[in-house]
Amino acid sequence: MLFSGLAIGQIKKQFSVEDNTICETIKLQIKANSGNCFIKPSHNPEVLNVFSNQEPGDYSHHFRKEVKGKVCDVFLSLEDVGSKGFSQSISYKVFSSEKPTSDKIWKMYLTDNKPYDLEFSYGLGSANIDLSGLAVKNLKINTASADVTVGYYNGIDNLVIMDTLAFKVDLGSVSAKNISLAKSKYITADVGLGNIMLDFSSGSVSGNTIKGSVGAGNLVILLPFTDQTPVSVKIKESWLCSVKMPRSFKKLSDGSYANEAYQKDSKNALNFDLDVSMGNIVFKHVNQ
Repeated sequence: MLFSGLAIGQIKKQFSVEDNTICETIKLQIKANSGNCFIKPSHNPEVLNVFSNQEPGDYSHHFRKEVKGKVCDVFLSLEDVGSKGFSQSISYKVFSSEKPTSDKIWKMYLTDNKPYDLEFSYGLGSANIDLSGLAVKNLKINTASADVTVGYYNGIDNLVIMDTLAFKVDLGSVSAKNISLAKSKYITADVGLGNIMLDFSSGSVSGNTIKGSVGAGNLVILLPFTDQTPVSVKIKESWLCSVKMPRSFKKLSDGSYANEAYQKDSKNALNFDLDVSMGNIVFKHVNQ
């Protein structure tokens, strides 16, 4: 890992992780306990470049890099030494009508030259993740109280087939846009008290199996404008929850729904298997 003082306005380069020609896959884990985090693709050969407007004394970090066979395992944890305690910040978010703001910025760039296994964990603050044109085999996003937006903003899909795309939310939120472009075989979405929005409005590139559980939070599914994409839904629900389906969907049995395009052997179908306790699940077309 290289340290650099190269400045871009008030943003300075903090870390740089060089590529290793032996490595065929980059396993990258990033944890940030606060601040505003941005992740974007780049054509640079380095597997990770990190910029920030903070001074080295304003934060602490833990870094590890190991080469295991043909996998480069990189771990980076960033901690704001002056941030509030986690329980204090959580109480503030639950009981205050105003959102705490932060002027601390982390900008991270991933190379499009190597495939990644990615895991991002956020405590407080926000994160904006653009995966356009990257090669991502697996992606896990965990948020305690942070608000995370992830998607394919340029409309460029994943360069490889993704195996698993996993979201876990406690009090925060995840907004996943154009998620069909991830080309993921399996998608999981677990919500505690927070919110998850999954945007499938661009249609299904490959068959998806989506499993989700909702405690007392909200799960919103955006579907394509038309019913040409086959969709089947199975929901295990309780009397304390709320489930809303589009009018065009047919109820096949208790907790089982499908649109007109869906057949038993439908290819490239969106298949949902969901469980909700006290929260809300909403399916709607993008025009609704």
